[in-house]
Amino acid sequence: MMTDVPEIAFNNGETIPQIGLGVFLMKDKDEFMKAIKWAIDAGYRHFDTAAYYGNEQWLGEALKESGLKRDEYFVTSKVWNSDHGYDKTMATFEKTRNKLGLDYLDLYLVHWPAPDYVGSWKAMEELYKAGKIKSIGVSNFKKHHMEDLMSQTEIKPVIDQIETHPYFQQTELVNYLQDNEIVHEAWSPMGRGSDGIFDDAVLKEIAAAHNKTVAQVILRWHIQRNTVIIPKSVHEARLKENFDIFDFELTEDDMKKIATLDTGKRIYADPDNTAWLEKSAKKPLPE
Repeated sequence: MMTDVPEIAFNNGETIPQIGLGVFLMKDKDEFMKAIKWAIDAGYRHFDTAAYYGNEQWLGEALKESGLKRDEYFVTSKVWNSDHGYDKTMATFEKTRNKLGLDYLDLYLVHWPAPDYVGSWKAMEELYKAGKIKSIGVSNFKKHHMEDLMSQTEIKPVIDQIETHPYFQQTELVNYLQDNEIVHEAWSPMGRGSDGIFDDAVLKEIAAAHNKTVAQVILRWHIQRNTVIIPKSVHEARLKENFDIFDFELTEDDMKKIATLDTGKRIYADPDNTAWLEKSAKKPLPE
């Protein structure tokens, strides 16, 4: 089974597999365990979870059952908004590590730029130096959040995980990240089915030309932008389809056509919605 996924280098010398499995909204344990098994069988070795998702423990169990050695897979988790600050982040990280059953995390992220993300980052810097995390990064940070964080801390983030898809391409932020040697990772890399993206005429035409699906074209577009992607699925056929994107290449003309699809409109929350960030920071996660 192919596991020869391209790796992207971080600014600290570590690397990350360019495609992984996102597990947001996987709420049923049986379905979750099957999905992880199917993903591993298909070749996935990168798994992205978060304290907020409530399934870190299931991922730990599934990886233990897989028989894979620890250095054969890559795990990301994230600190939630209500656990920001130095002390809270130290405590919640240990909960995450225990739930996953791991000695170390490959990547740990600040999930959103909620209040006191700097305090969280300083805790993460210590955990990184102690070898409990191989790399540290952020999620949903805009340029001004990144610059504020870096002006007050010692270690530069290795990655920024942000909403990115053909209808919301974030080109200016992506260029900023590239200029600063920070990897771009896309969550919701295929947008949302209800926005009509899978029926887009331009994407359907490109897909037909390559004898691929629209989903595969979208994921391939991300790959050629040097983006890390974490498409989510609990269906075996779709997991395989999403992974089967390394045997074709989009042309320069294809890439230019997809560039014209950008609407500049988000589907999900805006990282500058301070009212939502402050509200979410006041509601602790269930144990």
